[in-house]
Amino acid sequence: MTGNWRDRTDTVFECQKQPASGSRGMVVSNHPLASAAGLEMLAAGGNAIDAAIATLFTLTVVEPMMVGIIGGGMAHIRLADGSHRFIDGQSTVPLAVRPDTYRSKPGSAHDVFDTVGDENLNGPKAVAVPGSLKAWCETLRRFGTMPLADVMQPAIRHASRGYAATPYLHECISDGAAEMLKDKAISAIYLPDGTPLKAGERVVQSEYAETLGYIAQHGDAALYTGPLGDVLVDYMKANGGFITRQDLTSYKTVERAPIRADYRGWQILGPPPPAASGVHIAQMLNILEGYDIAALGFGTAQTIHYLAEVLKIAFADRAAASGDPDFVGVPVERLTSKDYARERRGAINPKRALKWSAGVAQFEGAHTTHMTAADAFGNVVATTQTINNLFGAKILIPGLGTVPNNYMNLYDPRPGHALSLAPGKRVTTSMSPVMALRDGKLVYALGLPGGKKIFPSAMQALINLIDHGMSLQEAVEAPRVWTEGNALEVEATVADSIRAALALMGHQVLAVPTVAGGMNAIQFHKDGSMSGAACWRADGTPVALAGGLARAGIRFGLA
Repeated sequence: MTGNWRDRTDTVFECQKQPASGSRGMVVSNHPLASAAGLEMLAAGGNAIDAAIATLFTLTVVEPMMVGIIGGGMAHIRLADGSHRFIDGQSTVPLAVRPDTYRSKPGSAHDVFDTVGDENLNGPKAVAVPGSLKAWCETLRRFGTMPLADVMQPAIRHASRGYAATPYLHECISDGAAEMLKDKAISAIYLPDGTPLKAGERVVQSEYAETLGYIAQHGDAALYTGPLGDVLVDYMKANGGFITRQDLTSYKTVERAPIRADYRGWQILGPPPPAASGVHIAQMLNILEGYDIAALGFGTAQTIHYLAEVLKIAFADRAAASGDPDFVGVPVERLTSKDYARERRGAINPKRALKWSAGVAQFEGAHTTHMTAADAFGNVVATTQTINNLFGAKILIPGLGTVPNNYMNLYDPRPGHALSLAPGKRVTTSMSPVMALRDGKLVYALGLPGGKKIFPSAMQALINLIDHGMSLQEAVEAPRVWTEGNALEVEATVADSIRAALALMGHQVLAVPTVAGGMNAIQFHKDGSMSGAACWRADGTPVALAGGLARAGIRFGLA
């Protein structure tokens, strides 16, 4: 298909941000100070792994509502030798927790994962065993080139000196204020005098700066076997939480192989279980491959209809067969097969919305962060990290100065289900740090936050790039849609005429301000340069390294 995608759509949008271009490195994250921290490592001669870890530690300071050392995540790493691996640093269920530890809330209108007293949502009982810190430190030791103390310096600096709150941070504090005010430690920083910090006001985290400084000296052992772990365990014991010293000492990261999908001559690499994303991105692309999406056009009623149907199929299968592969038999081969895609595609009505059930025998927090980094050597990192909901468990651990996760909210409190609680079970997520290759060469690396809306949004970005021929900036900013079987959410920039046509096809259309969060991405060009892009849905900022050292033989003052 030739021509501009804008010639084949009624859904027109204009990009609100500008991309960055460079030749020696790129870092894109959802805060400018975090992106700058990663670039500082590249400028000092470090690689993409050094940059990624510096960025993540800085994000725990400047994006504390999204990510923290008492959290979890998934990193997709492509090394200069062309190998791909996923480092699973997801949180796990504490050993003291049993399938019936929480009581389901009777008649919950929100979700079957709701529990009496919101014990799995807010407070110490909501905190799962953290994996982030161990994963970051191990990743740096294995693949980085710089000392931990060096890559942590920007984070320590911003925590101790403070930084200016953004309007986005102010909105996030306001959203969580009612629950955060119940905890003196967290409200002292983010709700001084009982009101949310305003944009421009300084955020100083001196206690957390001390914690980071200790980690810089002693590494992840400071938490998993050392005194910082004692602080966490003592707090949990005193306040009814479940994490014990044994949980910390027994925690291990897992290296996993990617899920691979072939789509119109492209190779898409995504996260394997316990992440649900890679499997279902492959599944959805396999189904969509049977339609001429480019000819149908971006944002048209027919294209959105097909997107909605494959999303419903994917979510039906996700509910039936997602989970930690150590506890649940996930039928990866069937779900990602072309034969299964043909079977599912054959049942799609091109003119009417259908109800779908699983073809094989969850609630998730939308508040995550993602960053992408690349160096001039060929190393690339795309990683998604979270403490689950905004400000996690809505508490702050005194003595650590950090906000813990509320990952326990991602497990089914009812015994006997795929996502039911079990000691040591890893979190199932939709995190989607994906990379796309053409003829074996890396072209795109991308990801975003957004809970269970992550992998559908990542899939749509891939289609924007591959089928619609969008620029990288257009692809990350383009209007998105989402459904798991009920309302079809469409971003407000989708034309009224398109929404009306979808309603006539049987979709319950709901216009929303945004679907999922701030995507960021890097594109790798044939000439060796790279472009970085971040969208309008968060404080995303691409920063690039270009230029280089002086030409050999140059002498100042000589012609």
